Amino acid sequence: MPEKMEGIRIEIPSRYKVNIDREKCKICKRCTINCTFDTLSFNGERIVADHDNCVACQRCSAKCPQEAITIIDNQMAFPFHAAYDERIRRIGWEQASTGGVMLASCGNDLPYPSIFDDLVLDAAQVTNPAIDPLREPIETKCFLGAKPAKLEFTETGDEITLKTNLPPNIELSTPIMVGQMSLGSISYNAQIALFKAALEVGTLVGTGEGGLHPDFYKYGKIINSEVASGRFGVDANYLKKVAALEIKIGQGAKPGHGGHLPGEKTSKLISETRMIPKGTDALSPYPHHDIYSIEDLQQLIFALKEATRYRVPVGVKIAAVHNSAAIASGMVRAGADFITLDGFRGGTGATPRIIRDHAGIPIELAIATVDQRLREEGIRHKTTLCAGGSIRYSADLVKALALGADVAMICTPVLIAMGCRVCQQCHRGTCAWGIATQNPAYSQRLNIEVGARRIANLFHAWTEELREICGAMGIDSVESFIGNRDRLRYVGPNPKIADIMDVKHAGEAWG
Repeated sequence: MPEKMEGIRIEIPSRYKVNIDREKCKICKRCTINCTFDTLSFNGERIVADHDNCVACQRCSAKCPQEAITIIDNQMAFPFHAAYDERIRRIGWEQASTGGVMLASCGNDLPYPSIFDDLVLDAAQVTNPAIDPLREPIETKCFLGAKPAKLEFTETGDEITLKTNLPPNIELSTPIMVGQMSLGSISYNAQIALFKAALEVGTLVGTGEGGLHPDFYKYGKIINSEVASGRFGVDANYLKKVAALEIKIGQGAKPGHGGHLPGEKTSKLISETRMIPKGTDALSPYPHHDIYSIEDLQQLIFALKEATRYRVPVGVKIAAVHNSAAIASGMVRAGADFITLDGFRGGTGATPRIIRDHAGIPIELAIATVDQRLREEGIRHKTTLCAGGSIRYSADLVKALALGADVAMICTPVLIAMGCRVCQQCHRGTCAWGIATQNPAYSQRLNIEVGARRIANLFHAWTEELREICGAMGIDSVESFIGNRDRLRYVGPNPKIADIMDVKHAGEAWG
């Protein structure tokens, strides 16, 4: 570690300013109680702010009964420089003060263009009439797991029975599931809220790496549990209680990296669940040290299938990278019942900023290329393709399905539904809204029932909007929409992107 010395930090303008209206403020001190970042305090006479600590979580402003607090961007002017903007300078100043790798949370916040925003949807007119979702059924149900190439039946007299042995599949009421967020990265209350919402909606929730706390066994039928490189908390007892298992090879926010839970968030509850000492960093190895080939991956897939008596589908998750299509092909041949692709805009509880912001590729390209490759090889039916990492709202969901995904995986949207302000401080464990924290005093701020209700509402709204879009395109089933890239048109600035995704340009007709 670099040698520490006094006065090594230099004063730089704070990112935010906390404005307190002194005429409105009644000095009730509620803001000082709600602030978890040591920004607001009472000096004996009035409320004062340490602007350097403010992260714009907005808890103080939301909870002020007098509406006396506002958070604004600091207008202190930095000398202009096109190459060394404020963000780059702040990174340099921080690293010069600490000498360490900078951790970051949430998703990549650099202004890369979203390819989803450059795609528009086709609409039905005359020869392909629209469907009215208010009066006609539109099926949103889907199944997660491998599918047989064909179905065989036996006929005995008047009775016809299915002869084909179907592999394990999970019925989802909507092609949306919650991605992998561990107990540790989010709070106990937040994870229960996710489980309760999923039970109502009829979908799956990923538990992230770190095993499964016994309190959550009762939610097993909607749990997709992760087996990561660190194998924290993994044991045969809980593996038999979940609905699906997912081997994490990579994650969109940190391709090539293992998981990272800072020691500040490893409470007694987390240490018991993950089977590690309290207060220690939970650092997963970058690779799985028993997987160096497709054959090794196949061995782990079937070891998990054997441990669960072939009762649950077993999938593999990778980060979206340039050769995702070739990797996915190998995963299917290794026996993966589903594949999860995670794009470089995906969220995270903690990762090196340099990796989060600069590694990986957009999820849109990965979905299209993987779907094309598997179709060309005649093995697309053998797996379910899940995709996440920048599925921000229902329009992105629809476009992801048209590009080739069977199911969309979301994380940040459900956190926002529970009240997350995306202040990007999850790794510190001091979330003021009780979501990304292990501090009992903070986590109790999240009402489980309210959180679950809001998440369920979000899923219902997305599903209804999916029906609206399908109806407008004259499609009565989501299954008929998967990989239907003819219903997309590209309006962006780079035709090469459209070619890679096999999407026609706006103005091009079918055929």
